[in-house]
Amino acid sequence: MPAWGQESVPTRHFTLANPAELTDADAEKIYKRISNELVRGYQLSDHPAARSYQRWRRFNRAPYRSGPHGERFVNHYANGVGHDAYGALKEGETMPVGAVIAKDSFAVTRAGEVYSGPLFLMEKMPEGFNSAGHDWRYTMIMPDGSIFGVTKGPDSQKVEFCQKCHQTAGEGNDHLFFVPERYRIPPAE
Repeated sequence: MPAWGQESVPTRHFTLANPAELTDADAEKIYKRISNELVRGYQLSDHPAARSYQRWRRFNRAPYRSGPHGERFVNHYANGVGHDAYGALKEGETMPVGAVIAKDSFAVTRAGEVYSGPLFLMEKMPEGFNSAGHDWRYTMIMPDGSIFGVTKGPDSQKVEFCQKCHQTAGEGNDHLFFVPERYRIPPAE
């Protein structure tokens, strides 16, 4: 498989007429239109989460633009181990070992082109795995299935920025950022 940035490029899906006027409903329509293609690309990595994350609980009503994720539109998912805790984590609590948070992504350029983005994963590891990172393992899977980097694994230096950014969320939040309020799905839904 080619390394990202060499022979592969993000998959271009289509072009929008008025990208500056993209509503939440429009972002959701785009996501529904491209989500199967996103999964097909991520699955090429053979990472177990890439095959299953869209069956996990989703925590946002519509994709939203995330500055720390390259101004891409993202969605938050949590696996069965983590979905109850992620939705109700209280100050000072930590996610259970085995919890996985997945954020798939896509980009919309100023010219209106829609491109697949990376799958960002956070997996809570056993205590002592990475004390500076609150025992989170970060993995970034590119749209072509190539692995950009893994904490304490191949190309770990490429995902150090993930840990540094998440440290700013604070230890009291277990280094987690949550879905912005306006996009959150209430627990009852």
